[in-house]
Amino acid sequence: MALISLSRRLRRTPFSDGVEAAGVKGYTVYNRMLLPTVFRSLEEDYRHLKEAVQVWDVACERQIEIRGPDAARLVQMLTPRDLRAMLPGQCYYVPIVDETGGMLNDPVAVKLAEDRWWISIADSDLLFWVKGLAYGFRLDVLIQEPDVSPLAVQGPLAEDLVAAVFGDAVRNVRFFRFGLFAFRGRQLVVARSGYSKQGGFEIYVEGSDIGMSLWHALMEAGRSMDVYAGCPNLIERIEGGLLSYGNDMTDENTPHECGLGRFCNTQTAIGCVGRDALLRVAREGPVRQIRAIEIYGDRVPGCDRLWPVMAGDTQVGHVSSAAWSPDFETNVAIGLVRMTHWDEGTDVDVITPDGVRAACVRDMFWA
Repeated sequence: MALISLSRRLRRTPFSDGVEAAGVKGYTVYNRMLLPTVFRSLEEDYRHLKEAVQVWDVACERQIEIRGPDAARLVQMLTPRDLRAMLPGQCYYVPIVDETGGMLNDPVAVKLAEDRWWISIADSDLLFWVKGLAYGFRLDVLIQEPDVSPLAVQGPLAEDLVAAVFGDAVRNVRFFRFGLFAFRGRQLVVARSGYSKQGGFEIYVEGSDIGMSLWHALMEAGRSMDVYAGCPNLIERIEGGLLSYGNDMTDENTPHECGLGRFCNTQTAIGCVGRDALLRVAREGPVRQIRAIEIYGDRVPGCDRLWPVMAGDTQVGHVSSAAWSPDFETNVAIGLVRMTHWDEGTDVDVITPDGVRAACVRDMFWA
């Protein structure tokens, strides 16, 4: 595979020195920043994530800060999830849609105060959409990308490691909530969340200057826990059905097609710009939807383009992410499938770069 040529357009992160010292072997580009993809090997990283604890540089999950009297109104305009009951200290997974109901992003919204929010975005230029809405509706808000860089701690021993650095009070933080914890004279947002099914925390490091200090503190505290630098793992995320914006969904898909209808309160999300379009979708139901797909046979190659899902000579969907799972001893995949073929146990074929493979649609993901 060709190498990524580095330049100042590809932004380093506050943790890049630590990532390089840990022996990173691969990167991808995410929000114009470097995101590690592998350290030892995909399967070794996968096994370690499930058994110990890892520290992830996910600074590429850039924050959009919305502050001001109209902050809550603007955030509600972005999403069909009803935010009226959300309290400061909570994090919500929020599908963000355009005026047609198409997915623009699937971030976590962090409510710091009634008039101050962070939106921790996936890979897209959401900042421009947010600024455009604010300007077009003449809202009284300040919108900026703050100097905030998330650092994730994931794995079965994540709680022990974070407690070793921030104190045992962090153990009381509930899922998708956050607290403020001291580090080097700063109060940092520490949330129980993360892009894995193994459990863990995301630390919102406010101030690039303390990035490596926190990295070293976590690595030192985690020596007895077999801590290692890691990153979001392709195999583990597919097993758990964690979607990747730009891979598994785009603005051509609605939240309902992505299986995210449970995060939509379209009837009551008054003000959401895509509400009218989504009301129609919710009433009629999607004609295609994301499903887990098991692909039989030897391990599949890397999936860097859509693989057609076929029923006979008719294409009934596509696979967008796929990998060999050591734990389940099969090829696990995420695909978008028409309603005529999305039922549990439906046999299909997948056209991979290595040829046609027999496959089966599943109702549930593996983990």
